[in-house]
Amino acid sequence: MDLRETRPESDPQRQRCTLTDLKHQAAEYYRSNEVPQRLEEVLNTMFYLRPPDFYGHLANYFSKLSTPPEICRLVGRKVLDGTGHPTLEVEVYCQVKNCEKSICSSMISSHAEILENASPEAVDADEKERQESVNTAIEWIDESLNELLKGLQPTDQYKVDELLGEFFTKKAEEEEEKRREAEKEKEKETQEMCPPPPPVIAPSGKKKQAKLGKKISVVENPIPPAEPPEPVIKGSVAIGCISLAIAKAAATTGDMPLYLQIGLMKHNQELPMPSPMITLLSCGKSSPGKLNLMKELMFIPPAWLTIKQGVERSLDIHKQIMKLLEPVGKGQPSASVDTKHSARDGGKKAPPPVIKKMSHLGCIVTGSETLEQPLTLIQMACTNMGLELGIDLHLGINCAAHELMDYNRGKYEILSGTLKNPDEMVDMYVNLIHKFPSIIALIDPLRKEDTQQWENLCSNLGSKCYLIAEHACRNMSKLLDSQKKNAPKCSGLVVKHINETKISDLFEMTKLLDGVKHIAVFGSSDGESPDDSLVDLAVGLGTRFIKLGGLSRGERVTKYNRLLAIEEELAKNGILCARDDYEFIDFTEDEQEEEEEEEYDCSDLAVQLAL
Repeated sequence: MDLRETRPESDPQRQRCTLTDLKHQAAEYYRSNEVPQRLEEVLNTMFYLRPPDFYGHLANYFSKLSTPPEICRLVGRKVLDGTGHPTLEVEVYCQVKNCEKSICSSMISSHAEILENASPEAVDADEKERQESVNTAIEWIDESLNELLKGLQPTDQYKVDELLGEFFTKKAEEEEEKRREAEKEKEKETQEMCPPPPPVIAPSGKKKQAKLGKKISVVENPIPPAEPPEPVIKGSVAIGCISLAIAKAAATTGDMPLYLQIGLMKHNQELPMPSPMITLLSCGKSSPGKLNLMKELMFIPPAWLTIKQGVERSLDIHKQIMKLLEPVGKGQPSASVDTKHSARDGGKKAPPPVIKKMSHLGCIVTGSETLEQPLTLIQMACTNMGLELGIDLHLGINCAAHELMDYNRGKYEILSGTLKNPDEMVDMYVNLIHKFPSIIALIDPLRKEDTQQWENLCSNLGSKCYLIAEHACRNMSKLLDSQKKNAPKCSGLVVKHINETKISDLFEMTKLLDGVKHIAVFGSSDGESPDDSLVDLAVGLGTRFIKLGGLSRGERVTKYNRLLAIEEELAKNGILCARDDYEFIDFTEDEQEEEEEEEYDCSDLAVQLAL
């Protein structure tokens, strides 16, 4: 049979070739692979197929015989995150069917937090640090990491992460050695310039009495000093960004979404959707009012709502809040609402009008004079919409207590001029949850150094509210490696993918939290990037919550859109799992039962989590 008949006249690749010639050529070519017999069977079968089926069947067959994709090169470049700060993008090129192709790219957030109310000098230093970190990361990729990962398959995630971890460890040791040498040189120069003063000989005679009436400032209850911040190794962002890029490349070449690739690697089971924590208001230190405590006041939709319904409800509440905050005489009259507010709040002054400003977290920045005012504002908005707090929606607060400590006085400044010691903070939270039982999550209610107060808080509120640590667990890989770093006693952690955190680190951390019945909240950073892979990671890892900020700013809305798309896709394929209800998991009771049965087997990190 002449194969000319199977191609159209306009086909430029039309050739004079018989089926017998094709079989002989293919058999010779694949003789080393011992497939000529199978190939002959396939070709004989295709002989009876229609021409359109012939070429598709042949292409599919030979595609299966081709070598799997391999990493051939990485490209790193400097880009901007959602706040205009520099961050890293990594593009992965793979060898696919003897052709080099750009498979995917990834971005992760910058390592640093957004500095609010910082001095110009601090802002300049932060900007310089970011620039140097990204430049170093690009150097690592161009000089070493390209050759290190060349030839590996994208599906070898654990092998890639192992090589990245070894490379980073070596760089961290070099950086530590340089730091020590710099400190020694600086100390030596200081000693040469300023010789030690001669010893002071106390004069004989009567001792000098202290002046009467002079007040000596003494901290009544000394607090544990803050642990020094962990230095961020310049270039570390390359490790996490490459690890994510390889995971995305494996998903792309495997023709599957990233969340499914991550889910199969972790547990190979059905995928529940995480509940979103949607930020509505910001009343933190940068807000115009007196209140400093509530960096984020978050809306958490009930589990019986879909993600789509929860996002729509959040938007409706947002609009209602804007109406309530509108000044009198401009738009909606708020006098009647303020009257109700004053009655509920014991005659307190109503919150000042909202300043038309959106936070970098994607939410409204407004001022409040008391701790209860933002919560009462949400309650009023829900009442106007016919919703009931605690049933139709839940609340969460990111307290960011580490930003409120006045170390000169040893107290937290929750309101301008209002200071509380750690024990008083515990009492304040207990009273707050008693007044507003719809609050089901407190993030960073205390510093990580206040370990005793964390325990007291867990004893009082552990069965009513999730107590989640975020700032105490910023460096995920170090938290996993170190056995001496004590995390506070809590009911969950905020997991973030930043710096040198690898995909395998996320697997390990979330598996550990699952094993000890703690919840995982996958969180976004202050300076978020436009990459929406964070949502796929949260779904694939099976986290209980996902914290993305507010429904504003493109880099955050993109992630909410991705969350909606995944929910729709899972529902369409019939694999969407029902989310856990908010019937509270009292981890303190589980802990006591397991201790009584003496069957509680925990790792070193679980001990650090105070289980």
